[in-house]
Amino acid sequence: MKLAPRDAPAYFAKPDPAAAGLLIYGNDAMRVALRRQEAIAALIGPEGEEEMRATRMSAAELRKDPARLLDAVKAQGFFPGPRVAFVEDATEALAAPILAALDEWREGDAQIVVTAGALKPASKLRKAFEAHPSARAAAIYDDPPSRDEIQTMLAKAGLRDVAPDAMADLLTLARALDPGDFRQTLEKLALYKLDDGAPLTPGDIALCAPVSTEAELDEVLNIVAEARSDEIGPIMKRLRAQGMQPVTLCITATRHFRTLYTAAADPGGPSQGIARMRPPVFGLRRDRMIRQAQDWGAARLEQALGVLTDTDLHLRSAGQSAPQMALVERALIRLAMIRARG
Repeated sequence: MKLAPRDAPAYFAKPDPAAAGLLIYGNDAMRVALRRQEAIAALIGPEGEEEMRATRMSAAELRKDPARLLDAVKAQGFFPGPRVAFVEDATEALAAPILAALDEWREGDAQIVVTAGALKPASKLRKAFEAHPSARAAAIYDDPPSRDEIQTMLAKAGLRDVAPDAMADLLTLARALDPGDFRQTLEKLALYKLDDGAPLTPGDIALCAPVSTEAELDEVLNIVAEARSDEIGPIMKRLRAQGMQPVTLCITATRHFRTLYTAAADPGGPSQGIARMRPPVFGLRRDRMIRQAQDWGAARLEQALGVLTDTDLHLRSAGQSAPQMALVERALIRLAMIRARG
């Protein structure tokens, strides 16, 4: 039986324990692996691995010993309960031993779970699992998880009280992160909110979401963007002591001001512009960048980008003799002055 994309998540969460097998395939190996983990855990339960009710084999192992899968399907376990025989990263070259095991499967045997990469409609594996009366085949696409899927993941993590704006941030984060990183972020949120009865907020997500390289330099960039020129000298001294490279600081500043310019120039306004950013910007940092884009305006931000471009060219010029960090510091002070004159 072929599982439709809308039906597959519910089946992975509660697969048929009496089915002969399950084929999960798709381009994204991480997404396929996560779905396979979910389905096998639901089939054999939390004690299944310890009770040796799951037999795992790689494609190479099955290629070396084609009878291994059928032996695992028919083997009797030491512990009672459902069993799984799992083949990882299968290819069309392994169709013969996998389909032989599927043909020989009988009630009471271990369920056959197979993962594979992208399979064409003419694939023998796909056609066999889709046509089998007691097996399922599910394609995993690169689409981000839906709101319902995220709510299911949140419930499993113990996060049931989620503010509407926090859910909006999670939907944005799910589109920006790899599935594994998104799941790890939810696990981190669950630990962060352990024994906390308050609803999940955008601020919580901002604290637990993966931190980008730009975020490490937010302090100096915010000082410049908010025209606090008297604070530039002390923080530049700290950055020099930490070994910050002038070119890195210039590139990061250029990215920050380019983001502000993109937001300020957005037809829907800075709020819409920031909302379209990839990777997404969350919580207090998002609110701050929206204010900065509004305060600067597109024209002055374009001027700021010109200053940073000239500075970058000077840094890369073989003929320049001035200390590089001094050039960057002077550029940042000029930016703060541009903002202050507004």
